[in-house]
Amino acid sequence: QVQVVESGGGLVQPGGSLRLSCAASGSDFSIVAMEWYRQGPGKQREWVASTSSIGITNYADSVKGRFTISGDTGKGTVYLQMNSLKSEDTAVYYCLVRSRIDYWGQGTQVTVSS
Repeated sequence: QVQVVESGGGLVQPGGSLRLSCAASGSDFSIVAMEWYRQGPGKQREWVASTSSIGITNYADSVKGRFTISGDTGKGTVYLQMNSLKSEDTAVYYCLVRSRIDYWGQGTQVTVSS
């Protein structure tokens, strides 16, 4: 069994920053990639960013230049540094661990509001 736990969410003013963390633990598993998704109020879940076991990173256009994904997939840890936050970034942020089976975390709430 694999556990995926996100942390670091909270309330921040527009223009502020937050750093999300994701940690995966459990039985032996080989991680192919770790990704961040988000689901805003009344919206579908959308992909935000990803990093692969060979270090390739990708970002959604909506966050490119503002968010940075980093971490060590070999250790099951990934971070999402979010800068210049906007109200439209308000969402529950989820971590997805891609291995032979995909594992989701429970999500962490990010609220951007003055």
